[in-house]
Amino acid sequence: QVQLVESGGGLVQPGGSLRLSCAASGSIFSLNDMGWYRQAPGKERELVARITRNGNTNYPDPAKGRFTISRDNAKNTVYLQKNSLKPEDTAVYSCYAKVTTLRAAKLYVDDYWGQGTQVTVSS
Repeated sequence: QVQLVESGGGLVQPGGSLRLSCAASGSIFSLNDMGWYRQAPGKERELVARITRNGNTNYPDPAKGRFTISRDNAKNTVYLQKNSLKPEDTAVYSCYAKVTTLRAAKLYVDDYWGQGTQVTVSS
């Protein structure tokens, strides 16, 4: 089994910063693409940032320029640095990873999700 556990969420004032972490554990052969999604109340889930194993990143609007995704492959961890936070950034942030596992001498690639961490931006 593979688990992704997020941490670092909480309450922050507008203009503040947070760093979210997501650590993967379990029977992992390799980690491929990783990223962060968010879902605000009454809104569709949206991709915030994505990073490949070799470090290529993608930032869809509206987080571009304020959020930075990074990863530490040695720790099986992906991070999301969030600066200049706005009330509209309030959401549940979830990490995902494409994980390769070895089972019965075969390689499988599956998507895994964390349970999410709440970020609230409010004064």
